[in-house]
Amino acid sequence: MVVIRGATTVARDDKEEIRKAVAELLEQIMNRNSLNRDQILSIVFSSTSDIHSYYPAKAAREAGYAGCSLFSAMEPEIDGGLALCIRVMLFVEKNMTPYHVYLRGAKVLRKDLTSVYNIAIDGPAGSGKSTVAKRIAKDYHILYLDTGAMYRACAVKVLEAGVSPDDEGEIINLMRDVSIDVEYENGRQKTLLDGRDVSEEIRLPQISMAASTVSKHPSVRSHLVEKQREIASKMSCVLDGRDIGTVVLPDADFKFFLTASPEVRARRRYNELVAYGHAVDFEELKEEIVRRDAQDSTRAFAPLRRADDAICVDTSDMTIDEVVAFVKSKIQEKV
Repeated sequence: MVVIRGATTVARDDKEEIRKAVAELLEQIMNRNSLNRDQILSIVFSSTSDIHSYYPAKAAREAGYAGCSLFSAMEPEIDGGLALCIRVMLFVEKNMTPYHVYLRGAKVLRKDLTSVYNIAIDGPAGSGKSTVAKRIAKDYHILYLDTGAMYRACAVKVLEAGVSPDDEGEIINLMRDVSIDVEYENGRQKTLLDGRDVSEEIRLPQISMAASTVSKHPSVRSHLVEKQREIASKMSCVLDGRDIGTVVLPDADFKFFLTASPEVRARRRYNELVAYGHAVDFEELKEEIVRRDAQDSTRAFAPLRRADDAICVDTSDMTIDEVVAFVKSKIQEKV
C-alpha cells in the first residue's frame, strides 16, 4: 500500500468552492500518479477550522469517488497556519513511488514539489553521489543530470582522437563540433557521444583518469557548465559532480557533500566494474582513486571542494537507503 498526499486552498468557505477545489485536487493526483479509481482503498481529508460549510469527503463522493471509504476531519487552530486549506491522503493499492500534489495557496507547503529547484550533490569518486542523486531524482520526479558522464564522454572523444588529455588547445578544437547528450530509455540512463551510446565505456578506469584531466581545463568546463546551468534554470533537477555547489550552481536550493574512505570507495568501484565484466586490480584501483582525489582537489580551476553551506555526509558505514533517507530528511527540513 502507498500513501499519496496533497493539499489545496479555497478562496472562501463556500460549498461550490470546496467542491471544485476537491475535484481538481483529486483529478491532479489521479493523473500525476496514473491511477485507476479501483486502486484507491480510502481517502482521508482534513480541513482547517475556517472551513465548515461543506465536508470535503462529500465533495469527493459527488466527484465520483464513491467506491472507496471516505473520511473528513477538522484540524485544530494553529496560529500563523495556512487558512482555508484542505489536505488529503489517498491510500492506494499499487507498488509505486507516489507523486504528491499541492495546488493553489497550498503550494507554499511543499516548495520542493511546486517550483523549480536544484539539488547539488558533490563528492569524490566512489562516494555514492551518483547513485544517491539518481534515487533522489526518481523519488521527487525530477531530472537527474549526470554531469560526470558529460566529462567522461569528452574524455572518450579526446582519447579516440589521439589527443593528449593535457593538450587544452587541441581539446578546444574537438569541443567545437562534439555532441554530448544524456537520455533515458526504459528507466536506464544513456550517455551519447556524437549519437553513439558510450554508457559503459565511460566507466572504464582509463576514461575516469582522463576525464579528471580533461575537466581541469577552463575551456572544457565553461562549455559544459553553460549547458548545465541552462537546463537547471528551466526545470527542477539533481546534479552531482565535484563543483556543483561551488561553481556550477552556487545558488542551488539544497547542497550536499558526500564522502567516504578511499578503501570503501575503491571497493565500490571495483564491484561496479566487475559487475560489468571488466578485469581490474583492487590495489591499483585504490591508488588511482587517491591520485584522482589529489588531482581534483588541487587543480587551479574549479577544484573539488565542499561548499560552505553544503551538508557533509560520510557514507563509509551507510547503506544507499540510509544515505537517501538522510538527504531527503534534510531537504524536508528546509521546505
